[in-house]
Amino acid sequence: MLPTLSPWGTIAYFKLNREYITRVLCENRKRPELHCDGKCYLAKKLKQQQDKQDKETSEKVHNTPVIQLFTPQPYFYDFEPAVKAFREPVRFFHQLLFYTAPVAQLLRPPRR
Repeated sequence: MLPTLSPWGTIAYFKLNREYITRVLCENRKRPELHCDGKCYLAKKLKQQQDKQDKETSEKVHNTPVIQLFTPQPYFYDFEPAVKAFREPVRFFHQLLFYTAPVAQLLRPPRR
């Protein structure tokens, strides 16, 4: 029986029983020119083991309960107007200052 504990167990089983696997279980035993020596059997078993492990992992993930770690705060809406009326009248002071550039002095025809 093939151990399914880990890929290392599968490889160890293959190394210990290589002659038997090559003579009886190898898919390419009738074609010795390929020099397979049971590697096809090892690859197939490793693939089966990986697929089984992936399936078990995905089942564990799907069956794991979801734990909610926090609860969102409920939203509160205030429909009051955001702008409050001022109690005192607002007094603005605006002073309009004019600046005139000395363009007239700089841009004039040269004197002769």
